[in-house]
Amino acid sequence: MARNTAPVSTLTEPATARRMLDLATGTVDGRNAAASTARRHRIILANAMDYAVERGLLETNPIRVLKWTAPKVSSQVDRRSVVNPHQARAPLDAVRAQQPSGPRLVAVFAVMYYAGLRPEEAINLSADNIILPPRKWDAERQLWQDPPEDGDWGELHLRTATPDAGSEWTDDGSPRERRQLKHRAEGDTRIVPTHPELTQLLRDHLAKFGTSPDGRLFGGVRGGELPTITYRHAWIKARQTALTEAEQGSPLARRPYDLRHACLSTWLNGGVYPTQVAEWAGAQRGRAVADLRQVCCGPERARQAPDQRSAAPGLISPARQPIPAHCSRRCCQAATVTASSWGAPTSSGTGSPSARRPAMWTSMASTARSRHSSIVLPRVKHPGRAGTVTK
Repeated sequence: MARNTAPVSTLTEPATARRMLDLATGTVDGRNAAASTARRHRIILANAMDYAVERGLLETNPIRVLKWTAPKVSSQVDRRSVVNPHQARAPLDAVRAQQPSGPRLVAVFAVMYYAGLRPEEAINLSADNIILPPRKWDAERQLWQDPPEDGDWGELHLRTATPDAGSEWTDDGSPRERRQLKHRAEGDTRIVPTHPELTQLLRDHLAKFGTSPDGRLFGGVRGGELPTITYRHAWIKARQTALTEAEQGSPLARRPYDLRHACLSTWLNGGVYPTQVAEWAGAQRGRAVADLRQVCCGPERARQAPDQRSAAPGLISPARQPIPAHCSRRCCQAATVTASSWGAPTSSGTGSPSARRPAMWTSMASTARSRHSSIVLPRVKHPGRAGTVTK
């Protein structure tokens, strides 16, 4: 290695440093690497040179003095990849029909679609992360009864994630690395509501398959962690079964991660406040949700009246959903609204959408502020009158 490796001191020559930077930000065949890859590799290389300066091997960092324009990274979600509720449920049914692992994987994809979880968060779910409404004992029938559908809302309490880093890059040799939630500090928790359909799917999964010895909700058919390749192959096969040839050739739900985008866009389309969507999704407030709004709220949708935007069934909680006895986060009720509730008649006769929205949004803002002081609600334009602003 010493015979084929140049000393670090040669990096003081600008030509050598430039060549190393070009190799780090390109591919093996000489082409430019993807924008995100080039940015990441340049940061890694600059940090390595900072360490060389710290060790006294270099006087200055040769990478930071080179003129380099960072390529623009697109964070906008491709709207062609976002599925509607009917397109999402068909692959879920196709996954259920696959044997032997298919029935175990339905709930994995369901938590991505109904709760907006990332794959590394879904795989890491355990029994103590799930809070489901308690069942009631029916003395007459002598059996346990589930709560009524409109009250069967639960919660997911997320604390950690296990991204697939590869066994070569983890300390214990396991393919997944346990770490804090994305965009969150160590020990932070994120709470996500579960729609009644998801609540029932989780109940069925627990009843049929139970949990692993360490409490994990999802595992392989032969035990152990659920391999990434297993649920990816299942999703590819489900797309081939449930989608048409034209849809298979398109970006529509090409990755399981696209189910998360579908969930977030449905929340936004249904009228959930963007800051609440960001909190549930664990996204960076502002940038991520703003990029997703370009997907779900295009120009043709912006011209529609809010009461003409149909909320997707099975994803948005009712405007006046009952809060479970175990849940004290009533701000979720105030921040979750459906398009149909905007035009609901009232006894005062002010049931038009333009008359109801200002008061409703004021209630949402005041309730969210009182319950969560950390949420900063942006100033938004009044939908009824151009140019006016309300908090």
